[in-house]
Amino acid sequence: MSNQEGSQEFREHLSNVTQEGKRIWIYPKIIKGVYYRYRTYLSWFLLAFFFAAPFIKVNGYPLLLLNVFQRKFVIFGKPFWPQDFNVFLLFGLTGVIFIILFTVVYGRVWCGWACPQTIFMEMVFRKIENWIEGNSIKQKKLDAMPWNREKILKKGAKHTVFFLISFVISHTFLAYLIGYEELWSRISGPFFENYLTLLGLIIFSIVFYLVFAKLRELVCIMICPYGRLQGVMLDSNSMVVSYDYERGEPRGKIRKNEDQSDKGDCVDCNLCVDVCPTGIDIRNGTQLECVNCTACMDACDHVMEKVNKPKGLIRIDSDSNIKNKTGFKFTPRIIAYSAIMLLLLVISIVTVVTRKSLEASLLRVPGSLFTETENGKIRNLYNLDVVNKSFDTHQLKLQIENANAKLFVIGNDLELDPNAQLTKVLMIEMDKKDIKKGVTSMKLNLELNDEVIESFETKFIGPVE
Repeated sequence: MSNQEGSQEFREHLSNVTQEGKRIWIYPKIIKGVYYRYRTYLSWFLLAFFFAAPFIKVNGYPLLLLNVFQRKFVIFGKPFWPQDFNVFLLFGLTGVIFIILFTVVYGRVWCGWACPQTIFMEMVFRKIENWIEGNSIKQKKLDAMPWNREKILKKGAKHTVFFLISFVISHTFLAYLIGYEELWSRISGPFFENYLTLLGLIIFSIVFYLVFAKLRELVCIMICPYGRLQGVMLDSNSMVVSYDYERGEPRGKIRKNEDQSDKGDCVDCNLCVDVCPTGIDIRNGTQLECVNCTACMDACDHVMEKVNKPKGLIRIDSDSNIKNKTGFKFTPRIIAYSAIMLLLLVISIVTVVTRKSLEASLLRVPGSLFTETENGKIRNLYNLDVVNKSFDTHQLKLQIENANAKLFVIGNDLELDPNAQLTKVLMIEMDKKDIKKGVTSMKLNLELNDEVIESFETKFIGPVE
């Protein structure tokens, strides 16, 4: 009988902690398979994006900038300010709803495939560790041996490389906060003017180093709030990395000349445990520590191939499907939740892409009709409001298309500072003899660098004889 239906004692303690509360250091094997290859490709893309995004410019702005110090934010080349509360509210609600729905339907696949902690740990630091110290067996031997020349050289080399990579990560992280131009200015500037920046980089480097050299899986198990919440968001219909206990039990090793008809497909090789970065036994069922990295799936499929049994003993599936032996299928719930998530993403992307850095409106001055001068001129007054949501200062122009009308800007200055609002009173003047009807249509163009960025349709009111 599997732990799915039997004892749940394993849930009363963590897989990486002894009964006495002492930490068990995990030495996961690296096994390469289909899912590992896909994870590697995705990791390459995400790592390239992480290190390149602060240096890529779109429309003169960084691809991503999260300058909390000066309250400047750039998302995919679009500048945002704290005043864009509606946009941040939309992003926040989208993020919360997306996380909940995604976890309910697809489990913790984010943690194993796209989380920066997992990507750096498994695809960068773990590979370096295996390259310097050897595989999991050699690492255990190295840790167990007394300090000698080999151990000092290997441990010293590993931790030096770990810290250097952490130092690079901290620089990239700071580039997201202040921009790479400002970062380079501080790095290359006088030491005594920028020593606080260096101190901050060293502190962050130490934090990153400790996370990947010491804390490791503890971040996923104990520190990450998403990991702690996933237990209350999953149910029996969630798609997670699952062991098919209906097919695998009762488990038992394959021996020559022994009848295997009373055994399940699991050969009890324990390889699924050996490759797990959090040290759990997936055969016990869904657990808090599981990050859905699919390493156990690659390991199990590798064994199934060797013993000539079907793959998928450990696979992405729900407990309900395994219990009912129905196999994976797109249920109405999966389709509905996926559609909602897709809709939320589309709305968020459209909001960012279509947002204008300059917004303007033109309205008649409330309560005013027209005024007539002594020399037969008819005047109308208007209010022009322009909001600059960019980080640049703009010099604007306002032109009127009507040939027999003249436009005057009170104050005659349309310079707009970053994150500022400009309100101007405009006056349109026509000769009384040119007015043929009580209401005349007017068209005005607001220009930036001789390019029309906004057009206004308004009405000019005059006397009719």
